[in-house]
Amino acid sequence: MTMSMYSASVPVFQHMLKNLVHILDKGEQSAAARKLDPTALTTYRLAPDMLPFTKQIMIACDAAKLGVARISGLEAPKFDDSEASFPELKDRVQKTLDWLATVPASALDGTEDKDITFPIGRENTRTMKAQAYLTTWVLPNMFFHITTAYAILRHNGVDLGKQDYLVGAR
Repeated sequence: MTMSMYSASVPVFQHMLKNLVHILDKGEQSAAARKLDPTALTTYRLAPDMLPFTKQIMIACDAAKLGVARISGLEAPKFDDSEASFPELKDRVQKTLDWLATVPASALDGTEDKDITFPIGRENTRTMKAQAYLTTWVLPNMFFHITTAYAILRHNGVDLGKQDYLVGAR
């Protein structure tokens, strides 16, 4: 049995973004319990040339919504990219989840061979077939940014484990 483009994308995005909300909750709770200024976490980066925590969340959401939009031809919601606090970041993730919930399977299924052209950096583009775009670009990109956000919080003493990343708040 083959896996449909919908089942390989939307449910995976929803699962991981819900886990990301759980991770954000734990980060916010940890900052409060330790009487830390939350911006110590939200502005943190693991390396000087790496994007900060807030951008990791924004890009994880963008990977999911823009990936689905490019494959399906639907218009993705636009966010203003100004989220700076844990509540604002959680709201962005929730808005992404809300939009994903509106995407019908019929918009994605059967698109495997569709050409998808997408930006690479500020000046370049790349074209891939939709199935390859989903499996080798979009999904790894979302996982990378959620993992990086997890690592930033974990590095800064937030009590997170593998269960938080994989299972969330079940």
